[in-house]
Amino acid sequence: MAEENGKESYREKRREIAKVAVEVFNKQGFRGPSLKAVAEALGMSRAALYYYIPNKRELFDELVREAIETNVAKAEAICAGGESSVEKIRCLTIDLMRSCGIHYPLLYIFLRENLSHVEVRRTEWSRRVRELNRRYEGLVISVIEEGIKNGTLRPVASPRVIANGIFGMICWTSRWFNPHTSLESAEVIGAAFAEMALSGIRA
Repeated sequence: MAEENGKESYREKRREIAKVAVEVFNKQGFRGPSLKAVAEALGMSRAALYYYIPNKRELFDELVREAIETNVAKAEAICAGGESSVEKIRCLTIDLMRSCGIHYPLLYIFLRENLSHVEVRRTEWSRRVRELNRRYEGLVISVIEEGIKNGTLRPVASPRVIANGIFGMICWTSRWFNPHTSLESAEVIGAAFAEMALSGIRA
């Protein structure tokens, strides 16, 4: 029991560090601050921090994986709901854009990752993330297929092409969106993207 309590205490501390790290990265960007900045924000020494997080890359991988897992879980909940295919597309688009804002700049940095060429120690992380990405893509495609089948969406292209068009709009915001300086929130942008997409495919 003591050993299990020790493990839970360790996991809880890592979660605390991750939460503070996101705040530091949001304020200073990912490339700028080192773990020293995170340690200072936590009021702990670098040596103590290294016990929980050996390096910034490992912390980044963990935060990205958790963010994507959350996105998939939300997408599954949306797809399992009773809303129309049109409303599901709207909700999926808004939620994904909102996630980019919440996890800024982590998901944008992740978009630049080449998951086919990572160092050996990161292959398991890469495999897991690619699996999550495929699951998320499959969920969006299934909603589009459903909409085309029931006549609420027009088959202007294959469901995969339509899905990738939506992803493309959101991914491109990595070039210009910063939640700290943007005049529009991520949610407002997501709603606009959803309407732009739906105006082209809604029956």
